[in-house]
Amino acid sequence: MELENLISSNLGLVHLIFSILALIFGSMVLFRTKGTTVHKRTGYIYGVLMLGVNLTAFMMYRLFGEFGIFHWMAVVSLLTLFAGMVPIILKKPVSYISLHFGFMYWSVMGLYGALVAETFVRFPDVVMESGLPNSAFYNMTGIAVGITMSIGAFFFVKNKNRWEQFDKSIK
Repeated sequence: MELENLISSNLGLVHLIFSILALIFGSMVLFRTKGTTVHKRTGYIYGVLMLGVNLTAFMMYRLFGEFGIFHWMAVVSLLTLFAGMVPIILKKPVSYISLHFGFMYWSVMGLYGALVAETFVRFPDVVMESGLPNSAFYNMTGIAVGITMSIGAFFFVKNKNRWEQFDKSIK
C-alpha cells in the first residue's frame, strides 16, 4: 500500500489524528462508569475531537470531487453529537440523561462505522474505477457498516435498561 493511499494531505493527517483520538476517547466514554468526573471530562474531549473530525471531513473532496456520502454521514454525525450534548450543556432535568446516553452511544457507533467505511477507501485497486468508487465499494462498505451498526444495536439494547436505571437513580 502506498503512503498517499493512507494519508493524502496535511488535512488528511489532521483528520486521521482527530479520528484516532476520538475513537480512543469515545471508547473510554462507552466502557467506563457513567456520571463521574472522568466520564464528563473524557466526554467533552470526545465532543471537541468529533467537531474536529467532522469539520475536517467537510474540507476533503478527494474521493468524489464533490459533496458525497461521507459528507452526508458527517452531517448525521454532527446532529447526533449535538443532540447528545444539548441536555448536558443546557443542564436539562435528569430525565434527559437517557437521551444523552442514546445519542452519544450512536455518535461513537457512527465513528466505528466510519472507521470501517474509511478502511475500504484505502484499497483503491479493489474499489476504484476511473478515480471514482465502484459498486463493489458501495456494497462492501454498506455491508461492513451494516454489520458494525448491528453489533452496536445489540449492545445498545443490552445496556439500555442499565442506563435507564442509572437515570432513575440520580433523580
